[in-house]
Amino acid sequence: MRAELLALQQRLKHAFANPRLLERAVTHRSFSSDHNERLEFLGDSVLNLAVSSLLFEKLNQLPEGDLSRVRANLVKQDTLFQIAQELGVAACLRLGDGEKRSGGQKRPSILADAVEALIGAVYLDAGFDSAAALVHRLYSGIELNAQMSAMGKDPKTELQEWLQARKMKLPVYRVVATLGEAHKQTFDVECTVSETGHSERGIGASRRAGEQASAAAMLQHLLAN
Repeated sequence: MRAELLALQQRLKHAFANPRLLERAVTHRSFSSDHNERLEFLGDSVLNLAVSSLLFEKLNQLPEGDLSRVRANLVKQDTLFQIAQELGVAACLRLGDGEKRSGGQKRPSILADAVEALIGAVYLDAGFDSAAALVHRLYSGIELNAQMSAMGKDPKTELQEWLQARKMKLPVYRVVATLGEAHKQTFDVECTVSETGHSERGIGASRRAGEQASAAAMLQHLLAN
């Protein structure tokens, strides 16, 4: 197993009986046909159930509607992106050359998807209890409270407010490419802040989703610099 994957395994606190699952979980479709999208699909369901169970236990006074809103904040791309950064997932990703050149290792959508794939991989490797325990560890640093149901501005709104607070021009979004067949397209969108001359890209199942992904990446860049 690659050294970076051994380190990731230690941060996950799960020793894989089948290391191939871990390798697949960090493999983007641009790198190989044996990629992580099926694990991501599985991990998404496991994540939702594990978070639902956690909230049912910890926030036992909240009604169903509020629980759903809190869960939405916990499983959204931004939160998973932050978890991916804390885990150091970027250093472990296997990306095609083109995806590497376009900054795929920093792309929130790719990193968030990898977290879901890792959860799916643990589920296949050791069952739901182990996967749920992983989810609980990943969210252990987040204080769960009723107020979270009112949180969660979308990245485009957050970026706009951040720029306006500094009297900077609003970002410009541009569709760089439309990928896939007509019934299952993905949109590669570029977000540019003119004052800094910096651009970030994001991919989503719609133009709006791509804009949100690129805005999230831009926010991350601005906050880190």
